[in-house]
Amino acid sequence: MTGAGLATPPAAGAATGPARAGASPLPGAAPGARAIAEGVAYRVLDVPSPRGTARVHLVSVDLGVARVSAGLLYPGVVASRARLSALADGAGAVAGLNGDFFNLSESQHPGVTPTGAPVGPAVAGGVALKGAVPRGQRFGPALPPGTNTRMVLGVDARGLARVGELALAGEVRTPSGVLPLGGLNQYALPVGSVGVFTRHWGAVSRLRATCGTDTDRGAPCSAETYEVRLRGGKVTAVSDTPGAGAVAAGTQVLVGREAGARRLRELAVGDRVTVTHRLVPSGADTGSAFRFAVGGFPVLRGGKPLAGMDAVAAAVRSAAGVADGGRRLLLLALDGGAAFRSGLTVVELAGLLGDLGASDGVNLDGGGSSTLVARTGGATAVRVLNHPSGGAERPVPNGIGVFVRP
Repeated sequence: MTGAGLATPPAAGAATGPARAGASPLPGAAPGARAIAEGVAYRVLDVPSPRGTARVHLVSVDLGVARVSAGLLYPGVVASRARLSALADGAGAVAGLNGDFFNLSESQHPGVTPTGAPVGPAVAGGVALKGAVPRGQRFGPALPPGTNTRMVLGVDARGLARVGELALAGEVRTPSGVLPLGGLNQYALPVGSVGVFTRHWGAVSRLRATCGTDTDRGAPCSAETYEVRLRGGKVTAVSDTPGAGAVAAGTQVLVGREAGARRLRELAVGDRVTVTHRLVPSGADTGSAFRFAVGGFPVLRGGKPLAGMDAVAAAVRSAAGVADGGRRLLLLALDGGAAFRSGLTVVELAGLLGDLGASDGVNLDGGGSSTLVARTGGATAVRVLNHPSGGAERPVPNGIGVFVRP
């Protein structure tokens, strides 16, 4: 946070002086840093706040090194969760940070299964996995003014990290006309829309997609729904209610609510239907396509904290920052141990990213989800670097992985 000191605790090396915006964006070069691999360094910082000390675990990633890259960690489908350490080891990552907020509970919808699916868009290996849920359906702290659930942090085709926005562009072509596509593998669809579920969704019930409204996550589930199964461009089955079970490769499932359900009811088995979808840069984001992207809402833009953010509520948090024109990625998680659990506010988190040299940054899921892992000391498996506030790793739907080619 601008104006505050960042002290390296004795366990991590000699103390450093205050860090300021514009300081070196390579924390790994400071005393106390440990090399994880070429271009990847780990450091621990103690950050004072009015409530006490927050301990910060920081991994700095030099994307300018040819062998170094970042990608999405996830369990293979959108609607599933796993421990971050297992995701990192399974993918061969040398480090990883938990990612997006997600659909954790459904206390307001008895009988509805929480999907575990994340809020924002997700891209893995250049493949669009899912779109963003409506703003009122998200989990997590209030979004800053001027931001939305489509915001992501990722790495583009040039190998540069950036914070951007990804919107869903797609349509459903039926014998009676063309429908706009309102969702892609999302746990919540816009009211009156039609969404598509693919093999990337998983086996969890699709019923949750028709619950709540665009402004109220806890609103009742829709009384007007319809589901259509497609294979080879033809309708193979229809149902009045969304179903469950894995979607086979080559199969698509359309789910409609309200007006969308009424349009889908016009279809019959054997009808030809074509569905197209892609995630495209939107809003002020004019950059190239993302090779990987994870949802997260911006807290820092152009080196300055965004206006209108919460400066009161403090918590254990995770964040990612973009520095050095996108050639450096900063991944940090606060420690959830009892001595440091007072945490930071979103405003303080943004200031911290700026002090570390980031120009742009996002807040990721926090609390019991905040987890940073890495291989240290020549180990072949990662270990958890911070202390998760729940006492153990919480399964998460995705994360940011750091990779170093042999």
